[in-house]
Amino acid sequence: MPRRTATMLASTLMLIALLCAGVFIKVPYAEMSPGPTVNTLGEHDGEPVLQISGRKTYPTDGHLNMTTVRVTSADYRMNLVEAIYGWLAHDNKVVPRDTLYPDGKTEEESTQENAEEFSQSQESAKVAALKELGIPVDSWVIVSTVVKGSPSEGKLHAGDVIKKVDGKDVKEPSDVADLVTEHKPGENVVFTIVPAKEQAAAEKEHRAATTTKNVTITTATSDDSGARRAIVGISAGTDHTFPFTIDIKLADVGGPSAGLMFALGIYDKLTPGSLTGGTFVAGTGTIDDDGTVGPIGGVEMKTVGARDKGARFFLTPADNCAAAAKDTPDGLTLVKVNTISDALDALKDIRSGDTADLPKCTAKG
Repeated sequence: MPRRTATMLASTLMLIALLCAGVFIKVPYAEMSPGPTVNTLGEHDGEPVLQISGRKTYPTDGHLNMTTVRVTSADYRMNLVEAIYGWLAHDNKVVPRDTLYPDGKTEEESTQENAEEFSQSQESAKVAALKELGIPVDSWVIVSTVVKGSPSEGKLHAGDVIKKVDGKDVKEPSDVADLVTEHKPGENVVFTIVPAKEQAAAEKEHRAATTTKNVTITTATSDDSGARRAIVGISAGTDHTFPFTIDIKLADVGGPSAGLMFALGIYDKLTPGSLTGGTFVAGTGTIDDDGTVGPIGGVEMKTVGARDKGARFFLTPADNCAAAAKDTPDGLTLVKVNTISDALDALKDIRSGDTADLPKCTAKG
């Protein structure tokens, strides 16, 4: 056999061997890629994404699209060939698996957490939009979760309204921890609550809840390293009553990153005229009850997904601007926003066609 032929054959066999090995070698990475993008002003699976009843609404046009990221499942283990292909692919991103599933979190646990965050983002979107419109929203502090095996298990329940702690009014979720930690571990703390069932019945009947009861809990010691704080084993949150019904219908989506776009969609439906002027606008960002927009993960994937759907402008949380601007898809303008008010100001410029002074993202932020 000629030397050249033998060399080529040996090289080919080695390449085949390396490819075969790469298929069987598992690596601790996962892949992110552009996911679906949905118009909050439109329909999804045959149903309006935003449904408002009990309040006058107005026609809308254009797009206010929320964006998503598709990720490999927690149970899937990438092989070396897939990881290399992902690193080379322009529109995908390979990241350490622990970035998506920290502390060995299972896919079921991650899905549950994402569902809870998605639900909370919807509530905050409603509150932020109505506050921006000057529509009053009633709010109160509730028990969000009860830690299994904690002093509160069986005494407090998720959804209980916390009125007082040790006779002192509770107005913010942070008040609960502040008042509990005034105690030493082993001391008693008294919660004045409206039980969750009573609160639910009152909301259904459109009346103020009146039944309260006192619950005494003996505090335990925090597990925090080096700390000796009193705890009762709950997390506190906020619940709301809205003056009319706002339903968000969107299945198979998780996480908090659609908050901003939901809030803008609600605002648009409750105000005359069009926020977008018929323009295709997409975006992302968490939102809190006061309308502050927070950063999200996978912004590079979301801009690609938005561009591929036809978006011309992308509302980008300020803290994500630098990452997004490193590789902005052609034809897409990244608009920096810190609050829902910033987003509304930007949309005013977009629908007027006067976009020269839009606060655009740069590589510096």
